[in-house]
Amino acid sequence: MPPVALALASPPARTRDNTPPAVLERLRAALPAMTARAAILDQQPSFPSEDIAVLRHTGTLEVFAGEAPTPLELMEALRLVGRAHLSVGRLFEGHINGAKLVSWYGDDFQRRRLAQDLQNGLLYGVWNTEPSPGARIIRGGKGPILAGYKCFASGAGHVDRAVITALEASGGRRMVVVDGADAARADPTGWKVRGMKATLSGLYNLSAIPVTRETLLGEAGDYEREPRFSAGAWRFTAVQLGGAERILGLIRDHLIAAPAGVHMVQRARFASAVAATRSAWLWVREAAMRAEAPDAGPDEIALVLMTRGVVERAGLDVMEAAARLVGTRAFFMECPIDLACRDLALYLRQPGPDKALDRAAEAFLERDAWSDDRLW
Repeated sequence: MPPVALALASPPARTRDNTPPAVLERLRAALPAMTARAAILDQQPSFPSEDIAVLRHTGTLEVFAGEAPTPLELMEALRLVGRAHLSVGRLFEGHINGAKLVSWYGDDFQRRRLAQDLQNGLLYGVWNTEPSPGARIIRGGKGPILAGYKCFASGAGHVDRAVITALEASGGRRMVVVDGADAARADPTGWKVRGMKATLSGLYNLSAIPVTRETLLGEAGDYEREPRFSAGAWRFTAVQLGGAERILGLIRDHLIAAPAGVHMVQRARFASAVAATRSAWLWVREAAMRAEAPDAGPDEIALVLMTRGVVERAGLDVMEAAARLVGTRAFFMECPIDLACRDLALYLRQPGPDKALDRAAEAFLERDAWSDDRLW
């Protein structure tokens, strides 16, 4: 397979307002249709091409992967897409993550290519998880090539550019930008899951992909370089928060329409779900503002790690509330609550939640990482 194309296409003409507030307005208008398509993609799992096209045509892929949005604008975009369809939210968050890695660690050529890719609506992703023995950079007949696979590769066979990690012979782990849209290399058959079906997070064969100066990204260890690696996790908590808000809204719709009315115990359970979800919103908001600050450091990492735990707890609470308040009907496959809960339950298993919470607790035992006004 040829390396990632080096030709830089001319950007499309700019004829509309692409400021973050304007893009958010167009995105909000497009989200109801995205939510309606989620049920179809769950019943007949396939890549959400139409929804990615919506993100492309509204300017969302370009604007929110660039430098223009404020942290709160980026949080709003992630939360809204997650509320509409978590599978699309996961792909959107991976796109932003991949673009940021190129922006942070790329050379001048790679950053210019990224800018034109974003203008042209290309979709980025990040694939790190791998089956043994892992992805490797090895010697090929005409230069270094990749060997091995990536698994749980969201959008495998559909993502235009994927930032992958691979082990060098020296032992260092490097990033490489590869073509992720080669359907012949993708194997989605192992992605047999109850939720997040449309991400098509399958296996991707990296064998014999050339590693060139233009595709090798950054230096060894850059992928896990702090504080960006851990603090950047706030972005997927924003998507997860959107999923929890979706369930909360569905519970509210059910209670309002209940023919027998709502009694005191139901109101109390609903109030607890509201409090948990809105509290998670406050944590994600604080994490977004502080993690994106130029001087982010250990305190911001601790805050984001704790935010992961807060959002997970809120998600679990709102799913339990759905089961208790809606009852058996919440488990019917045609019920939108069933799909929303299945998607969120899987997405909350984003790698190492217990380890993240443990790290956060250790940090907060040493000092209050929330703000300058210490609790103790």
